[in-house]
Amino acid sequence: MGAPGGVPGGPADVRAGWVGRARGRGYDPPMDVAALTPGEARRRFREGLRTPTAGWCRGWTQANLLAVPRDLAYDLLLFAQRNPVACPVLDVGDPGAVSTELFGGDLRTDLPAYRIYEGGTAVADVGDVRDAWRDDLVAFLLGCSFTFEDALLRAGVPVRHIEAGTNVPMYLTSVPCRPAGSLGGPLVVSMRPVPASLVPTAVRVTARYPAVHGAPVHVGDPREIGIADLGVPDFGDPVEIRPGEVPVFWACGVTPQAAVMAGGVPYAIGHLPGHMAITDVRDDRFQVP
Repeated sequence: MGAPGGVPGGPADVRAGWVGRARGRGYDPPMDVAALTPGEARRRFREGLRTPTAGWCRGWTQANLLAVPRDLAYDLLLFAQRNPVACPVLDVGDPGAVSTELFGGDLRTDLPAYRIYEGGTAVADVGDVRDAWRDDLVAFLLGCSFTFEDALLRAGVPVRHIEAGTNVPMYLTSVPCRPAGSLGGPLVVSMRPVPASLVPTAVRVTARYPAVHGAPVHVGDPREIGIADLGVPDFGDPVEIRPGEVPVFWACGVTPQAAVMAGGVPYAIGHLPGHMAITDVRDDRFQVP
């Protein structure tokens, strides 16, 4: 299946590599998840809790995970350098390592859910990747927009998926990323509906977090970036857009997973979209004046 305009690695090619959408499930957690420490949250995930992590561990930075074989690590690093808004690198592990300087837990067990890729196709969504982890895998932790959601809430900007207790909606766009080696493909974005009067506030607040995607990449008509239906996200869950609200789109750290699919990468492990690595670093480390 070809991409729009016949460009290889576009949204249609990526969709052909799915095993299904990463749907969140509404949940009613028995604890105040915002008040948990990263270690407490990771213990719950290690014990089997499967849930999106928006709203968890208030004040602690969340990150996207993508682990690729060592011989592809340079391609991924170059892809991130060429597409820094979508792929802001926070940390990189040594080959085979299951923790990093910013993540003191076990990357194989301490995220709520994972997605395994073979030949560019998502072949399994699992809660533990100890049996799938390889000694040649290099783990990348990339910035996640969940990190600035507490700042949005404190500024009075609603975050609908947190209100609903579901996953953030994410979409493949028609915007191509700059390729690097075997990696290329479409930009992925997350969307939050914002009251029109608060859009400038949302832009100002998130622009102070460039290491976790920063300011929006698009505001308004989703068709301008190739999204046909906001009610059918490619990853995550749809959310209500109320009268007077505007869809606002931020670059998303699922973008390199789309590149893995578009490039037919032989093997990779990522987080299940919306089910993040909760690091041991405070959000304000990535805030600029």
